[in-house]
Amino acid sequence: MMQISLPAPMLPSLTSLASIGDLLALEAVLDLPIDGVANTYDLLRRGAVLAPDAPALSFFMRAQDYAQPHVWSHAENLGQITRAANMFRKLGLERGELVAFILPNLPETHWTIWGGETAGIVMAINPMLEAGTIGQLLQAAQPRLVVTVAPASGQELWDKVAQAVAGIVSLQAIVAVSTEHYGTAAQGAGEAAPLQVNLPVHDFHSLLMRESAQQLDFAAPALDDIASYFCTGGTTGMPKIAVRTHLTEVANALQVTAVIGDALMRPGDTMFCGLPLFHVNAQLVTGLSSWSHGGHVLLATPQGYRAPQLISLFWEIVAHHRVVAFSGVPTIYAALLQAPSAELDLSCVRLGICGAAPMPQELFKRFMDTFGIRIGEGYGLTEGGCVSTLNIPGGDYRYGSIGLRLPWQGVRIAILDAHGAYVREAQADEIGTLLIRGANLFKGYLDPVHNRGIWVTCPDGEGRQQDWFNTGDLGRMEADGHVWLAGRTKELIIRGGHNIDPKWIEEPLCRHPAVALAAAVGRPDAYAGELPVAYVQLHPGATATPEQLQQFALEHIPERAALPKAIHIMAALPTTTVGKIFKPDLLRREILSVVQAEASALQLELLTLEARPDERHGTVIEWRAAGDTAAFQAALARYTFQHRVRVL
Repeated sequence: MMQISLPAPMLPSLTSLASIGDLLALEAVLDLPIDGVANTYDLLRRGAVLAPDAPALSFFMRAQDYAQPHVWSHAENLGQITRAANMFRKLGLERGELVAFILPNLPETHWTIWGGETAGIVMAINPMLEAGTIGQLLQAAQPRLVVTVAPASGQELWDKVAQAVAGIVSLQAIVAVSTEHYGTAAQGAGEAAPLQVNLPVHDFHSLLMRESAQQLDFAAPALDDIASYFCTGGTTGMPKIAVRTHLTEVANALQVTAVIGDALMRPGDTMFCGLPLFHVNAQLVTGLSSWSHGGHVLLATPQGYRAPQLISLFWEIVAHHRVVAFSGVPTIYAALLQAPSAELDLSCVRLGICGAAPMPQELFKRFMDTFGIRIGEGYGLTEGGCVSTLNIPGGDYRYGSIGLRLPWQGVRIAILDAHGAYVREAQADEIGTLLIRGANLFKGYLDPVHNRGIWVTCPDGEGRQQDWFNTGDLGRMEADGHVWLAGRTKELIIRGGHNIDPKWIEEPLCRHPAVALAAAVGRPDAYAGELPVAYVQLHPGATATPEQLQQFALEHIPERAALPKAIHIMAALPTTTVGKIFKPDLLRREILSVVQAEASALQLELLTLEARPDERHGTVIEWRAAGDTAAFQAALARYTFQHRVRVL
């Protein structure tokens, strides 16, 4: 049995890092301050020492109950994490073995994450996925334990998990979380009897309260031990599984707190968490980073931003809890523009963080003009912990830029050849591929096939070679270090060899007074390869016709090749579970539309037509038709998308 005893934290107190010169000066005198921190548990322990009796975690089940949250101090929160670690170890979870959680946003989700990482490896799985996809991810990862909600607290989710775990040979038990002590169910129980599982099912809280909250009963992990598996966002619906160490998460948390810790994460400062806890931002920024500085996390409902009334009550919640910062995606910021805020004191808010998707500059402007709240746009990915660049508080904000790199993390723009090999460094303001390097990088993907070509060997300027991670994003860097995204390689619309950045279309359309959000994608074209089309979502109550928007585009998009061939108005653009616009859905719509048009031109009756996710090709179109299909197959062969006849 081992007592964890750490001294009070000695992390540096940093002034605002306003420029790349400040960053370089900091790195010249201070290495990544990781000495004495061996794992994420250590980092949490150090933060708890700062203010053990101060609130660390507050939670409310329903948006309308925001004024009466359940609250845990730093000492209590760390105690629950310690209990969870001991519980998982007693259930047989060893170093290198996996506990997967399929949970909404609950305090128990945090305790599972950080306790599970201490005892073994934790894998976050989106509870909104279908049972078949959850089963595929579990099959790939082979967990020993699964944590999910009890049937009475969310039968729909329980039934999905019950289906998903069938045939997972590594699985030894399910640990079920009840939410009844919070006064209501997390996701609503159904009327039918819950599905049964042929596995031991343990009650989370009964086991938790049997364990010590004071100390770990086993040796804690080292920095190079695996901490977590994370499913990357992906573009095909078949996510890759990123393997992250304790070093990945500790290093990135320290990088984040070095930049914004003194401004936003002090003891007593409240950060709002509305993004899902299967997402790296919610775990690392409004979680580990905040707690490592003694900060307070306000966890808002199991559904986060998707909860009924959460958006409409958001500014009331912010004012009541004196929230200093929150993270969101562009769709959330667009929705918050419509939320009531009159007569509320919002002076507490120092920063809104946007980083999961590029934010239209017009949305920046409207939000700033309406609320006077600065938005810090940043950039990061699961493979790099969470955050790689940020418009730094107190620095030179350049809206539309993703800011400066974080300390102790390399970011460079490189020109690569057709095979992804390094050719040369991009010049200032020259577009190239964005590469990152640092202690915060992951180890690679669980499936070795996915690791092909992800590392780029580059010179370090002193005759040595280094491996850098290829993010797949295009960008440019100004001479003073500010980085701008120029589109994702896979999102570029390539029209007859002409590369079109979707932002060239989206930004002008968002300047139309009726348009809230816009997304541009490439429609397959037999001659040009792709043609740009746009989808827009209007502000509530606003009106505009496709013809009016087309005329507006003609007047405001200077690049003729980027003029969309069609503009479609949707009630709501498709989004991921974190609110990011999900362009693969729009791409599938365009591909299916092309297939239908080709069939119509040949007067061919399609009996079935479906776009299916495929691990190798991304999306494959499956179809069946009546009659002779030779001409139809020849027509489809002119396109680059994959297709096949559906076999019954």
